[in-house]
Amino acid sequence: MMAGSEQPRGGARRIESHRVEVTVDEDRGVFMISVAAELAEMHPQTLRIYEARGLITPKRSPKNTRLYSQRDVERLKRIQHMTNEEGLNLAGVETVLEMENRVEAMRAELEAMRQRTRELETQLTEEMARVHERLHTEIVPYGAYEPDPPVEIPVRRADA
Repeated sequence: MMAGSEQPRGGARRIESHRVEVTVDEDRGVFMISVAAELAEMHPQTLRIYEARGLITPKRSPKNTRLYSQRDVERLKRIQHMTNEEGLNLAGVETVLEMENRVEAMRAELEAMRQRTRELETQLTEEMARVHERLHTEIVPYGAYEPDPPVEIPVRRADA
């Protein structure tokens, strides 16, 4: 019988391996500029140019070293694709990224409006149920039975 550190016959040593899974927040700056440049397949100077143009904003260490996140690296790859594959210049890339930010903000605003609409519809339904229960009658929405277009009936006054 062999314990964890005992050697099996023949002098071979048994090595136990353990798998460790590490997850890192996509927005956490963990890559120095040389690693980020290699991951994005570009020169470190290109990253500095992109930073100067405002296309990328790496985090900074306490000693002011640039630290790029996984999300930054993905953005760098995307910029690289737009410039190399789609033929955009950096001004075009800036415009595309700004438009995407605006669309995302609009989507978030629209979702908030939809959520508020759902809340108001629920409140209205509950209030209508309370009124119906209190009055013991049906509630008819204003204008529900008006013909379209409205019927006009001429009225003549006796004094005319």
